[in-house]
Amino acid sequence: MTKTLSFACVHFSVAFLVGYLMTGSVWVGGALALVEPACNTVAFHLHEKVWKRIERRRAAAASPALAS
Repeated sequence: MTKTLSFACVHFSVAFLVGYLMTGSVWVGGALALVEPACNTVAFHLHEKVWKRIERRRAAAASPALAS
């Protein structure tokens, strides 16, 4: 859990820094630091669901070959 929290801090910091450096606005940097990681979290969740489905299909396709 510590590693996860550490990564979250890094992610928020990078998002803030990029937004701030690109615009010079603390508000934009702050908004980006809140919105981008939240969107990224949802995207990662969906990505994981797709990969689990792919892995299940591959395992199902490989199972009959192993049984023969």
